[in-house]
Amino acid sequence: MTRLSLILLAVLTASALSLVSSQHDARKLFIALEEQQESSRQLDVEFGQLQLESSTWAMHARVERIARQALRMRLPESGRVKIIESAPRDGAAAHDGGAGNPVPPAGAAP
Repeated sequence: MTRLSLILLAVLTASALSLVSSQHDARKLFIALEEQQESSRQLDVEFGQLQLESSTWAMHARVERIARQALRMRLPESGRVKIIESAPRDGAAAHDGGAGNPVPPAGAAP
């Protein structure tokens, strides 16, 4: 019976050590998860700030101000502006095999 008791004691000790080891591993993994979640929250905040900054840099008034001041651009005089009217686009316009060259209308000289 003493031999059985020693075997059971060894199994119990191994089981207890295994339990402690697995709990320690679980705690380490939980800590790593918390750190990654915090990092994710910080990256979300930074992404929002970068989106705001991007929209600020691309504001029309800012671009126009820089064009006028730094690049010395200005609107052309009304006499130099030409308005070109394009033909209305038809959603079913024919193309020559998808090459990007429109097929001339019927009766037009090639």
